[in-house]
Amino acid sequence: MTDAHDARPSKPADAVSDDFHVFDTTLRDGAQREGINLTVADKLTIARHLEEFGVGFIEGGWPGANPRDTEFFQRAREEIDFRHAQLVAFGATRKAGVRVEDDPQVAALLESGAPVITLVAKSHVGHVELALRTTPEENLAMVRDTVRYLRDQGRRVFLDCEHFFDGYALDAVYAKQVVRTASEAGADVVVLCDTNGGMLPAQITAVVRTVLADTGARLGIHAQDDTGCAVANTLAAVDAGATHVQCTANGYGERVGNSNLFPVVAALELKYGRQVLPEGKLAETTRISHAIAEVVNLTPSTHQPYVGVSAFAHKAGLHASAIKVDPDLYQHIDPALVGNSMRMLVSDMAGRASIELKGKELGIDLSGDRELVGRVVERVKERELAGYTYEAADASFELLLRAELQRAEGGRPRSYFTVESWRAIVEDRPDGTHANEATVKLWAKGERIVATAEGNGPVNALDRALRVGLERIYPQLAHMELVDYKVRILEGALGTGSITRVLVSTSDGRGEWSTVGVAENVIAASWQALDDAYAYGLLRAGVEPQE
Repeated sequence: MTDAHDARPSKPADAVSDDFHVFDTTLRDGAQREGINLTVADKLTIARHLEEFGVGFIEGGWPGANPRDTEFFQRAREEIDFRHAQLVAFGATRKAGVRVEDDPQVAALLESGAPVITLVAKSHVGHVELALRTTPEENLAMVRDTVRYLRDQGRRVFLDCEHFFDGYALDAVYAKQVVRTASEAGADVVVLCDTNGGMLPAQITAVVRTVLADTGARLGIHAQDDTGCAVANTLAAVDAGATHVQCTANGYGERVGNSNLFPVVAALELKYGRQVLPEGKLAETTRISHAIAEVVNLTPSTHQPYVGVSAFAHKAGLHASAIKVDPDLYQHIDPALVGNSMRMLVSDMAGRASIELKGKELGIDLSGDRELVGRVVERVKERELAGYTYEAADASFELLLRAELQRAEGGRPRSYFTVESWRAIVEDRPDGTHANEATVKLWAKGERIVATAEGNGPVNALDRALRVGLERIYPQLAHMELVDYKVRILEGALGTGSITRVLVSTSDGRGEWSTVGVAENVIAASWQALDDAYAYGLLRAGVEPQE
């Protein structure tokens, strides 16, 4: 069979060696995660990110199983220039009792135009008999016929052995027979799948090593994360001789997920010394991880290895003292290798070294002023005792630090505006609606300003009143907007009283910053956070304080 959709396998222009495969299945297996629902446009965008990252294979879905995947393959061939990756279609072996030439889903795999096809097959004899309702012999014939047929049509074929490790525990002879049959029929790689995710690294190593020795097939690994060991299991399989790893971006996948592409690739390159991406692409790891998270509309995990914003964040004073001498003392790699960066968190655990390093991160050299550093340390501890938190509010910390610097230079802290008073009113109307109004009285550039505004809540009204009052004097505020607002009620210290902490995130379209406010009521705490948010935004915009 040859037609316009025939696509003979050929190595992409900038692909790395075929000796080791990084195979991504985000668009197929990763899309099975609860909460992910990808459009065709989403899938194309993610495929472009993965292609740019430099993975060797991108499994796009199951053509013929649903219109979305069918459309994806058609558009991907036309709209994406695959220079690093090969596009892979996923499907099943022929049905029991059906000639491979007559199976419509096999025909759909060819029609997809994908140069590589991954077939899923049963390697667990119990599944063969109960799920497929056929004989072990017919299952082997289904594998043999389908692999040979697709190879004869010019396609490269990988075979996923579903439930392999559970099947191996039940009947190792039959599980290995499936591997051997696929390899002898022409499958380039036979992938051992821990479909239920129940295996541990030592078990993976033992089984992969034995299957490799007994079959001689080229083996791959597909690990689910139900024991929290998917990445470890993947690397254990590599240790045992597997040369093909199947992963998903950020570990997306059914139940608790799949082996995470980014720590697997980083480990292979940085720990194993094996180049699996094109030169220079590893430094794109963090950016690609976050970009894909944006497409699927899931907040990036802050504590994800290598790419999380907390992956190289340091809080304890003891750690900071060591890092000041040598960052490698508390970091397993240079974060720049994966496109991340070191962060110093300022908290009541901070010591002098933490403050000095944080100042350096902000472009402020504090190394020559021990008295100032000590004062900042005490100020932070005092404020955090009152309920503030600076590890999540870098902008408020920088304002605090600059204020202390100005005091150290013999002056009083300068500001962009001085607040005379503010008030917020919530009116409960007879028709059940509410009116929210705020008035702000302040001074800026020697001018007294009174501004009033309404909002959809008292905090929103205060935000609008502040902007109404200041935008004429500081037009830079027009580009800023509040993008996140978090409230936490802290444990009360006075009987049944409580303290409220508010964290506000603000954006100017080029970046975001966070500020904090603490008070005995949510409106006052919100006002503090808003005050800091706009003061920092003006500082960020390069505006000089006036008073």
